[in-house]
Amino acid sequence: MKSIFEENAYNEIKNRLENLNENTTANWGKMNVEQMLEHCTKPIELALGESEIKKPNWLKKSLFKLVAPSLYNDKPWKQGLPTAKEYIITDSLNFNDQKEKLKSKIDKMSQSKDYFEPSKEHPYFGNFTAEQWGKSAYKHLDHHLRQFGV
Repeated sequence: MKSIFEENAYNEIKNRLENLNENTTANWGKMNVEQMLEHCTKPIELALGESEIKKPNWLKKSLFKLVAPSLYNDKPWKQGLPTAKEYIITDSLNFNDQKEKLKSKIDKMSQSKDYFEPSKEHPYFGNFTAEQWGKSAYKHLDHHLRQFGV
């Protein structure tokens, strides 16, 4: 699995983002391109400690820990998976602003590998190593860029 901390994967994601425009439509799902960009920004902000989401109760957290490996393994995610309510975007947004914001957060995360060592807690999935954070960030971005055909 590729990682946002690897130069080739980082460059790939940034190049794919450049292929998006405000008229790009989704192959599946309910989000428009601007909402997808904001949706992809939110988990990176969480990883960087710039935002928070409500922690699940102990039972849900135990269940989430069981599926955590799917966040950073090589198997692509299925379409229509559930997401945290904080990541459901329904607002009308500016495409260029959202694209620049996401690119900026990707830059910041890709340059912050030491921030994630030895491990950093994910509120749903428990402690992740830098490798797991990097792979999960790449996988999430890849999933949504494929959703929009880039």
